[in-house]
Amino acid sequence: MTETKLDELVELLPHMNAGLNALAAVLLVAGLVLIKRKQEAAHKWTMLACFGVSMVFLVCYLTYHQLLHETTGSHGKSFAHPNAAILWGYRLILISHVLLAGTVPFLAIATIYFGLRDNRKRHLKLAKWTFPIWLYVSVTGVIVYLMLYQLFSR
Repeated sequence: MTETKLDELVELLPHMNAGLNALAAVLLVAGLVLIKRKQEAAHKWTMLACFGVSMVFLVCYLTYHQLLHETTGSHGKSFAHPNAAILWGYRLILISHVLLAGTVPFLAIATIYFGLRDNRKRHLKLAKWTFPIWLYVSVTGVIVYLMLYQLFSR
């Protein structure tokens, strides 16, 4: 791939990642609505689609950081803001997002496993933790993107 194409990809991936995070959040809420309506088959396929979207996000996220490091030597865009409240708000969101994001693949895989095995008791018990964490990570991923690339971009 030429250097220009790599630069274009590095520039595109954060926007794509935000879209994937937003789509995951929508699918999570749709999955919750579907199970509340007792539409189990639709819930299953929606949650599997959500997991797929999240895995595509993970691949794109890792690709972005690898390419960014290869092309610029940087590990990511830094956030600086003269307003201390905004700066510390961003840091709080980012730290909580990163820490919880590391748990999502494990929680999601276990929750999906119990659901597919029709172990409803364990599925539901774990889903009560997985859902809010996964939703928080998806939504805060979009918020971090908005703060870095849209609201406070230089």
